[in-house]
Amino acid sequence: MLRIRHELREEFPEAVTVIDGLIETDHNFARLAADYDDVNRAIYRIESEEEPTVDERLEELKKQRLKLKDEIAGLLAKAM
Repeated sequence: MLRIRHELREEFPEAVTVIDGLIETDHNFARLAADYDDVNRAIYRIESEEEPTVDERLEELKKQRLKLKDEIAGLLAKAM
């Protein structure tokens, strides 16, 4: 199975300094970023076969990651 990390700073390389600043100053953004990291790491563990699961759970996590990424992108667009 293809394993891509999808780290937040890799997803938005043009906004690394903005991400770091928002994590320090915006509680909502920091929570979203932490949630994204948690979901992303869970997906990576499943795709790496470190943690077995059913396909439905993996798809659910991927949808959750995409939703979080969209929310983060919206906040980044406002901050840039």
